[in-house]
Amino acid sequence: MANWVGGSAPAMAGQVAGGFVLLSSATLRGFTPPELHTFKLELEKALRGVRAEVPPQDDALAQQARHHRISRLSSALQVVQNQLTGRR
Repeated sequence: MANWVGGSAPAMAGQVAGGFVLLSSATLRGFTPPELHTFKLELEKALRGVRAEVPPQDDALAQQARHHRISRLSSALQVVQNQLTGRR
């Protein structure tokens, strides 16, 4: 049984996007492959949602926040994928 931060995979993906949780291979050590696949799907869904948001062109802070969320979700996806393939 996975120890989801926030209680579920979607909540944990939201925590990652917000910058409240940083993923590493040690963080994901207790997760089984099916749980990692579920989490990967939730991260991809959150990433699609963030990319769909289009802040106004003149709002630099909103643009920056969007880019930070995209960066955090993309790096989390890489960590999960590496954990699934067995690379450390």
